[in-house]
Amino acid sequence: MMQPVKVLGLLGSLRPESRSRAALMLALKMSIQEGAEVAFFDPVAHPLPLCHGGDDYTSFPNVALLQKQAKAADAFILSTPEYHGGMSGVLKNTLDLLGFDELAGKVFGAVSVLGGGQNANALNDLRLVVRWVHGWMVPEQVAIGQAWKHFDAQDQLLDPQLEERLRALVRSVVAHARRLRQPLGASDLLQGP
Repeated sequence: MMQPVKVLGLLGSLRPESRSRAALMLALKMSIQEGAEVAFFDPVAHPLPLCHGGDDYTSFPNVALLQKQAKAADAFILSTPEYHGGMSGVLKNTLDLLGFDELAGKVFGAVSVLGGGQNANALNDLRLVVRWVHGWMVPEQVAIGQAWKHFDAQDQLLDPQLEERLRALVRSVVAHARRLRQPLGASDLLQGP
């Protein structure tokens, strides 16, 4: 029997009452419902240094923890607030501390949370980064504009259609991660001319 897909949640917010965190926690709960194992790297509980572009972070045990969790993951769900028209520096720094060993060939889903109107700037930023590290971003994506009106006091989504869009993203991430883990059969290989 195949082991469950492992999904790691990466958060781009340090705010205590972050709606990006609320969206990510919902997505990870949905991942469990889809049969995945989940982990969450919490940037508040495990602060990271700024990426300096080198390889030596041995004096920062939280970097080793992040890299270990990322290496064990089959898929990632990224959740970020949109700041000044792009992804947060927190999430970009987290991704910069990882490399091809942890990210290449893995499946990604992206969620952005905005105080203003919905747009896809942060999501497009994430697509560029994921492509650059040879990851696979699913086509589904979720932008939660005017987030202050979409969550209740228990951090649950109030809009059933928005909740279903998040669930569709999660289903896609888990399903594609399962497919990528399966060995290819002869009928799956591309035939030459």
